[in-house]
Amino acid sequence: MKIKLFIISILFTHQIIAQSYKKIHNKAIVVDTHNDILMKSVDDGMVFDNNLTGKTHSDLARWNQGGLDVQLFSVFCDGKKQNPYQYANRQMDSLDAVLARNPDKIVKVANTTALLKAVKQHKIAALFGVEGGHMIEDDLSKLEVFYNRGARYMTLTWNNSTTWATSAFDETFTMNMAHKGLTDFGREVVSSMNQLGMIVDISHVGEQSFWDVINTTTKPIIASHSAVYNLCHHQRNLKDDQVKAIAKNGGVIQLNFNPGFIDSSFIKKQRAFMQKHASENDSLIKTGMHEWNIELFLFTKYSDEASALRPPLSLLIQHIDYIVNLVGVDYVGLGSDFDGITITPQQLDDVTSYPVITKALLDKGYSKRDITKILGGNFLRVLKANETK
Repeated sequence: MKIKLFIISILFTHQIIAQSYKKIHNKAIVVDTHNDILMKSVDDGMVFDNNLTGKTHSDLARWNQGGLDVQLFSVFCDGKKQNPYQYANRQMDSLDAVLARNPDKIVKVANTTALLKAVKQHKIAALFGVEGGHMIEDDLSKLEVFYNRGARYMTLTWNNSTTWATSAFDETFTMNMAHKGLTDFGREVVSSMNQLGMIVDISHVGEQSFWDVINTTTKPIIASHSAVYNLCHHQRNLKDDQVKAIAKNGGVIQLNFNPGFIDSSFIKKQRAFMQKHASENDSLIKTGMHEWNIELFLFTKYSDEASALRPPLSLLIQHIDYIVNLVGVDYVGLGSDFDGITITPQQLDDVTSYPVITKALLDKGYSKRDITKILGGNFLRVLKANETK
C-alpha cells in the first residue's frame, strides 16, 4: 500500500511540474534573437508560412507551437557576397511577403510598445537583426534604411572583418592585420546606431573590437548568439571579463544553441565524422555544393551517426548557469541560431522545443520570475533602453 501511494505521489508531482512549466512558458514573452530562416527562404526557396517540418527548424505554425512571441530574423550573407546591401534587402522582402499574407499571425514591430501590443493580440512580433556590418557597404545612410525597414540590431562583423571593425575569426587566425578593433568610422557606426535606437551586437567581433565598443557605446549592447568561453573555448564565445563588461553595460548575452559553441568536445567529433565521409564530401564539393549544405546533407543522410554528436540539453543550461552565477540572472537570454546551424542539442529539434528549456530551468530551481527574464524579459529591457533618445 505504501509503495502504491509513493508511486501515485511521484506521478502527481510530475503532473504538477508539467503543468507548471507549461503555464510559465505560455505566460512569458519568449524571445529568440537569432534565426536564419530568411537565408533559406531566399537561397533555397523555403516558403515559411508553409509546413516545412523535416526541411527546416522553423516555420510560422511551429513558432506558435513552441510558444514563441518575438523573433528577430537574421539578415545574413558572408563576406564573399556581391552587392551585400541589395541581398540584405531581398531577405527583408521575403519576410515582408510572409507578413502581408499572414497579418493575423505575425506583424513587424518598431518598438516595445508595438511589440507588447502584438503579443497581447497573440501575434508573433517580428524584427530584423543584420548579421554583418559589411552589408551597410561603409554607408551610414544604408544603416538608416535597415533601421527604417525594422532592423533593431546589427552584428558589427560576421567572420569577415569590415574596413572599420575586426572579427573574432580574423583577430584569432589572420596574421599581420592592418588594424585591430574599431576605426574612427567604426566608432561613428556605433554612435549612429545608438542615436537610431539600433542595438549594437558583438557576437562575431574580435576582443579588441569588443572593448572598443564598450568604450564607445552609450546604450546597452547584446551578444545575439554566443556562449561562454570558459565552458567551450571557441573564439566566438565570451570570456569572463567580457561577460562582466556586458553586465556592467546593462546588456544581455543571448545563448547560441550551436553544439560547437556549447560543447567543448563537439568540434573534434564533428571533424571525425567528416573525415569518415571524406570521399563523399569531396564528391559533393566538386558539384559546387556549399560547405554548409554538404554538412547538413551528410548529417541528414547519416542521421544515426549525427545523433550521437548532439550534446545534451544540460550543456546549454550549464552556460545559462555560468552567466547567472558570474553576473546574475538579468544578463542572459536565448539566441538559438535555428536554421543557421546544421545540428542541434538533444531535445531541441526545432522551434517547437523552446518549452523544454523552461522545464529544464524549473527543474534546476529557477524561479518563475527568473525564467521569465531568461526567456525574453532581459532582451526586452535592452530593446527598451536602446529606444530612449
